[in-house]
Amino acid sequence: MSTTAFTPPALGAVREIGRATAAGRAYRTEARKLGNQVATRVLAVVCVLGPLAFAGILNTQTGAPADTMFGVWVHSSGFAISLVLLSFAGVWGFPVIAGVLAGDMFSSEDRYGTWKTVLTRSCRRSEVFIGKVLAAATFAVALTTLAAIATITAGVVFVGDQSLVNLTGTLMSPGKCLALVAVSWLVSIFPMLAFTALAVLFSVSTRNGILGVLGPSLVGLAFQLLQLVGTGVWVHTLLITSAFDGWHGLFTTHRFYGQLVLSIVVSLLWTAGCLAAAWRLLRRRDFAGAPISRRQGWSAPVRTVAVIAIVIAVLALAGNLGPDSVTAARLQASIEPTFNNLTLLQQRELGRTVPAGTKLNVLTSCTRRSGSHRGPGDDWVCTLNVLIPQAGAVPFQYTPVTYDLGVKSNGCYKAEAPPTFVGQLLMKDARGRNVVNPLFVIYGCFEP
Repeated sequence: MSTTAFTPPALGAVREIGRATAAGRAYRTEARKLGNQVATRVLAVVCVLGPLAFAGILNTQTGAPADTMFGVWVHSSGFAISLVLLSFAGVWGFPVIAGVLAGDMFSSEDRYGTWKTVLTRSCRRSEVFIGKVLAAATFAVALTTLAAIATITAGVVFVGDQSLVNLTGTLMSPGKCLALVAVSWLVSIFPMLAFTALAVLFSVSTRNGILGVLGPSLVGLAFQLLQLVGTGVWVHTLLITSAFDGWHGLFTTHRFYGQLVLSIVVSLLWTAGCLAAAWRLLRRRDFAGAPISRRQGWSAPVRTVAVIAIVIAVLALAGNLGPDSVTAARLQASIEPTFNNLTLLQQRELGRTVPAGTKLNVLTSCTRRSGSHRGPGDDWVCTLNVLIPQAGAVPFQYTPVTYDLGVKSNGCYKAEAPPTFVGQLLMKDARGRNVVNPLFVIYGCFEP
């Protein structure tokens, strides 16, 4: 009769509970450490007071950040302020927050030589890793939510909850604006977590707190530059910074969700990849040898920077792979109805009666000064030939309006025309009030 060794189910369950408890203790410890850090508290204050200060300063000025999506509407609707701040946070704010939260979380144990102490207190390295990552993720989500609430509150308090002109030139009701702005901030949590995971990877791989904190911001800057390189859609779509643009499709009359879903998937892939690489590096490290000097060398940081540089170079060379995201046909199909809607909105602001569903006779032609008919860039030119019916032998009056466009790889663009064509930024409405001229700057997006 053979005897088979086995683990009683009850004992196995106890071990699993013990591991969960150990990971929970690690999480609570790291959460307390993060919450007690001055840098974390400063970030929380900035997330609350920054939007209020921004909205308050804008409220005292007549200018507007026209270069940012929805920028010209910051004096017309408080929801535009929240979206402007979301665009800024996606470029600069979130990478900085991620670096501060997680960039020194693992490297600090190397700097103070505390790994042996941490790993001999009834915690495995996997449990410590899970606890640290969950603590960083918790604070990342909390600060993002705090910023979302603060930006919406600041916009409504200083400007109001007026209707907002969307990216196809039509007005959205305040209730719909509030819901879509909240969803946009909610979706931004996914790329925020991706940058947090990237900060964890920097912290583990470099063992250097400075590079861990600055690394996500430098990578974010490099990815912003990569978005300007090449015409292909594949590399541009796979960048973390591109994932912050997924919400644009929500603010069109005919919403498109493909970019939104793809941005979430890309963010999850970056999060999983960075955490897997960080755990692989941490699992292979030897903490049982002789004590390591607190003065860490620069070999690990240099290797990490070299790998990142090679990855960025490869992505730059692959920038033309895949179909072109920006073409003249797509641009023409987007700007023509947007121009039509904004023209009708302008006429209504001037007090003129415009029947619902009115359409202008417009012939649109878009090209680039370089001669190409595809690819992102700031050298696009679109001429909209407006045919105005008139009495007499000539049935139409031919009026060309030319816009200079800057088009991004994500399908969003900003179009500007000389004031001699469309007027100044502000105009008088039917009641004599200064309002935004809808045709001064045109914001639009199409699905790339």
